[in-house]
Amino acid sequence: MADVFINYRTGDGDGTAALIDEALSHRFGSDRAFRASKSIPPGTDYADALLANVRRSSVFLAIIGPDWTNFRDKLRDPEDWVRREIEVAFECAVPVIPVLAGRKTERLNGEEIPGELARLAELQSVRLDTQHDTAASLKRLGDLVAEMVPELHDLEHPDAPAPDAGSVSNSAGDINGTAVQSRDFTGDVGGTVIKASTGPVHSGNGDIYQNSRHISGGRHYSGDGMTNIEGDHHGDIRHRFGDQGRREGDER
Repeated sequence: MADVFINYRTGDGDGTAALIDEALSHRFGSDRAFRASKSIPPGTDYADALLANVRRSSVFLAIIGPDWTNFRDKLRDPEDWVRREIEVAFECAVPVIPVLAGRKTERLNGEEIPGELARLAELQSVRLDTQHDTAASLKRLGDLVAEMVPELHDLEHPDAPAPDAGSVSNSAGDINGTAVQSRDFTGDVGGTVIKASTGPVHSGNGDIYQNSRHISGGRHYSGDGMTNIEGDHHGDIRHRFGDQGRREGDER
């Protein structure tokens, strides 16, 4: 059975639950975190799987999204699965941690939820920043889980470190419009933004070749950091070469 049970409401906290599941699985192994949509195999009795994993878990994470309390009708329903899972965790004395998803999600108010769940509002919560500090927030949550379940320390994967919050690894096919790749970027984007690049950058039409011969008008230019630009462009293009005094093929 999984050590960590992730409780969430579809349509409110399922995205955050998936992030947490991915981070914990990456760090401790895919079988250490239970998330219903991932962990219940086809053909398995859904109710039995949910309740059995709640009872045997070591930590219960209750994901509280910004609209969690707006599902009042469902929370009042004794058959609602989000409610049932929380109640079973309380009955079995499983430590429950409310996880507030996002900066704007407020702590629960016991007067706004059914009495059977009022205890949830009295528990110390943790906040998961899903916009600006996601990687660090996930690490802090993982550290907390490992502290509460010490045996997880032995399952950490030193050869598979978690993604660095400062790095980006991705690929993109055809793009029409604006593309932004950046760290710690906030605000509206009305054009193309490229931040802290250390390699070739292509924005707009045409081809760019970096670290190759500079070819212009049939002449070859050599020097440090050579660039060949072809295709349509608008505006000035300026490039400083390390050895500006030598131009091969220039008659002057």
